[in-house]
Amino acid sequence: MNKTLETPPAKPKKSKTVRKLRRFFRVLFARKLVILCTVILVIMALAAVFASFVAPFNPYSQNLGNSLSPANSTNILGTDMLGRDVFSRIVYGTRVSFSVGIVSVAFSGLVGMVLGVVSGVAGGVVDSFIMRVMDAMLAIPLIILAMFLGAVFGQGLGNVMLAVGIAMIPSYARLTRGQVLTIREMDYVTAGTIFGASKLRNAVSHIVPNCIAPNIVLMTMNLGGAILAEANLSFLGLGINPPTASWGAMVSDGFMFLSMHPVIAIAPGIFILLIVLCFNIVGDAVRDALDPRLRGTF
Repeated sequence: MNKTLETPPAKPKKSKTVRKLRRFFRVLFARKLVILCTVILVIMALAAVFASFVAPFNPYSQNLGNSLSPANSTNILGTDMLGRDVFSRIVYGTRVSFSVGIVSVAFSGLVGMVLGVVSGVAGGVVDSFIMRVMDAMLAIPLIILAMFLGAVFGQGLGNVMLAVGIAMIPSYARLTRGQVLTIREMDYVTAGTIFGASKLRNAVSHIVPNCIAPNIVLMTMNLGGAILAEANLSFLGLGINPPTASWGAMVSDGFMFLSMHPVIAIAPGIFILLIVLCFNIVGDAVRDALDPRLRGTF
């Protein structure tokens, strides 16, 4: 009796999107340092979301009889000049840092991309006007421009987000315009124009999608800078309104007690350094993962 040979069932082909995602995460987490930084950022984000459960005390509860207390079993980082628990205020300060970083970067990225696309697609007088304004803003250091805008808008979480966000718009606008000038000369954009597609249709269908990846990389790398800018503004008294817990304000308040109780200033300073460093390292990894020249090297 002849045995019929059964062909094994064909393996389902992985979709192109799944392959791209796997390749992206493989390159992104190729270094152990990036994994460590990602874990640290996730822990900080969870602490910010669940601050009321993580913080052992109310960060705004004052106890003048327990002011400037050193670290002990009850207050693991001691207390500040008003008797408030330093660790609890650091935990709640994480909320401010993440809020300012995410909102200000999202705002500046969105507005900057719109200005860059309009400038690159329209050209002519519109392009010249937008770019000259961006050049004027870029001529001023980010922190100086943020300080000026912070002084104009006043203190408060929303005003700090707006000031930092406006100060970072030019970098996104310049990056997007450069991408638009390159993409609009591609063959598929030219073909769309030949077949009657308008500038708006070409921009929405072809140009904008190809501008997103470079801007995502810049957003990731600018998160640390936005958090540092907020800390600088709060340190100078132009940021978050007291008694809201903010790392920059804590460093400013603790600066006067460095000789007696240095933990008040040093502890939030370490957290600022850590979160900015982690965001910069993860941002570099995202850039490598999205760079087509480096995708096949891992």
